[in-house]
Amino acid sequence: MSQHMHLGVFFNHTGHHIASWRHPDAQADAAVNLQHYLELAKSAEAAFLDFCFFADASSVRDAPFEVLSRSAQYTAYFEPVTLLTAMSMVTSKIGLVATASTSYYEPYNIARLFGSLDHISSGRAGLNIVTGGDPSASRNFGRDEHYDHDERYRRAAEFVEVIKGLWDSWDDDAFVRNKETGVFFDPKKVHYLDHKDRFFSVRGPLNCPRPPQGYPVIFQAGFSNAGRELAAQSAEGVFTSGSTFQSQKDHYDDVKSRMQKYGRNRNQMMVMPGLTPVIGRTDAEAREKDVYLQSLIHPEVGKAFSQHILEADLGAYDLDETLPALPVTPQTSGQARAIRQQAYGNHWTIRDVYLKFAGSRGKLTMIGSYKTVADQMQYWFEHEACDGFIFQPPYLPGGLDEITQMLIPELQDRGLAATAYNGATLRDHMGLARPNSRWQAT
Repeated sequence: MSQHMHLGVFFNHTGHHIASWRHPDAQADAAVNLQHYLELAKSAEAAFLDFCFFADASSVRDAPFEVLSRSAQYTAYFEPVTLLTAMSMVTSKIGLVATASTSYYEPYNIARLFGSLDHISSGRAGLNIVTGGDPSASRNFGRDEHYDHDERYRRAAEFVEVIKGLWDSWDDDAFVRNKETGVFFDPKKVHYLDHKDRFFSVRGPLNCPRPPQGYPVIFQAGFSNAGRELAAQSAEGVFTSGSTFQSQKDHYDDVKSRMQKYGRNRNQMMVMPGLTPVIGRTDAEAREKDVYLQSLIHPEVGKAFSQHILEADLGAYDLDETLPALPVTPQTSGQARAIRQQAYGNHWTIRDVYLKFAGSRGKLTMIGSYKTVADQMQYWFEHEACDGFIFQPPYLPGGLDEITQMLIPELQDRGLAATAYNGATLRDHMGLARPNSRWQAT
């Protein structure tokens, strides 16, 4: 376990609260405002956060436009690798992590994109592997329906092996660039991959030198059994969605325990639950901020949000009706199942569901003074429910300012947060070794 928490920040346009764009201090055009993101990145780096992260999707949310028109989060926004490349130009230390779908990209594309980002940023790239869970995405890529859940994860496992193989195409010292001899690269130090298996046939080599980090840091966020297995096999950072201490502790212990069969030790993976902190100088002030944010939610947006995180059609039900038993299919995600069980156990209505999770998009929320929130984070960390957290500010930029100006200094005073960067690369920040090439020993 690390001596201090590993901390990242997840930038979600105007913030993670579903009504964040309506907050008077939010940047309403954030999704397409480059300067907004550049300032956020510089602020996060000044607080010595390990990385900033962007999720991605392969479709506009499949919901009535009348409902979508009241939301800033599910429509149009920058492609994340392009955005992170721009952010790399105004930062020098902070890691730069983005999602890519193994269902709708090809491994060669992703290996080249993230290999290039790692070079451009001097070793700060991270790749979050997702299989995608939105059926509407399939119709943008020539498919009438989404891949089956287990099929998606089998494809993802092979995908990761292919991109690692492509990143190993060139030895670290392959490019000699010797003007006197006229040799640009050593031909003995470039390798064909020649991968042929169930999902992919990829010859290689990649037309990008081996990344500075060997491989960009691999993240994963699956909650299901298949997702946890993929994380244990290949992930170096894991984003989790435990909204209670015990559920998160169980997830932490489970996914770490699976690593041994893949020849990995527990320190080769950092488990980081998503955390939306609503912070004040006092607990009362924080509660007031939360009440105000909740008051901004339009009921139709709240209902659509509940449908999304529960993965069920709620159109026939009233907002104040107790959540009915919902059908479970092989496509129902682990996160949706967990939230449903929590709702059933507490006899929540649909309105209760969105009020509970509107600020964190289904993940953990902590409300209180910066000292109260620090106390809760410290308990989770010291009792080995996590290796750190990925912050999900409720609104931006103000929510990030509260984290960096109040919460981070408190964690630093307790010896729980970094006060300087450990090295120059994302692997350095996270205490992860640089992987050897598969060709190094041959």
